[in-house]
Amino acid sequence: MTSNSPDLGEQALSKVAEVGIANQLDDVEELNVDIRTNPGKLIQGEVDSVVISGKGMVMKQDLRIESVEVQTSKVSINPLSVIFGNVELDQPAEADAQIVLTEDDLNRALASGYIAGKLQDLKLEIDEQLHTVTMQQANIQLLTAGTISLNINFLLKESNKATTLSASVIPTAREDGQRIDLEILSIEGQGLTPELGIAILNQIKTLLDLNNFALPGMTLWLQKFDIQVGKMTIHAKTNIQQIPSF
Repeated sequence: MTSNSPDLGEQALSKVAEVGIANQLDDVEELNVDIRTNPGKLIQGEVDSVVISGKGMVMKQDLRIESVEVQTSKVSINPLSVIFGNVELDQPAEADAQIVLTEDDLNRALASGYIAGKLQDLKLEIDEQLHTVTMQQANIQLLTAGTISLNINFLLKESNKATTLSASVIPTAREDGQRIDLEILSIEGQGLTPELGIAILNQIKTLLDLNNFALPGMTLWLQKFDIQVGKMTIHAKTNIQQIPSF
């Protein structure tokens, strides 16, 4: 059994993983990796557990996570990789993940070039009529009772007309667990038909891919989430293909 305090070998292994993950991020306020094993098991490539926790993590696409915690059980690694300063998995590992996104994080994501760029010049066909829609500004509010309020300003290019979309939605997990679907409670669109408003929302929900917020080398499957005022907590299963090296 491992003791409560990590030994020097565990500390060195954990630090290697921390540096590898940090190098895949644009910024991070706090990052800790806790790898538990013992010298005998490590020689055989056996690790008892890995816990990754971080705060204020900014991904390469300028997407920010308030906090994340990922915890595995037993993991199999290539013991020779440690000699070269890596923690290389012999096979993917299953883990539990908890991700916290704030209202500011989600609004930052919508304003980022990565996501906002996908909402430029959208081609939407409604009733055999083509509409070209460009998002100009968007705002998300996380409310009580698990609801999200969306307020979005668009430009309809064919008519050069500015318009707004306001909606109240409840996010639900899709079958694959990788995206959030939106149950529409209410929708209003100044200058928009209901069908066009729904089409725009459908475009937005496809961008709420949880893997946009996953650590490098990890794939997420949504289990459940809790929405409170200003904060969304996502509980997910994750498959870790590799722990990034430096």
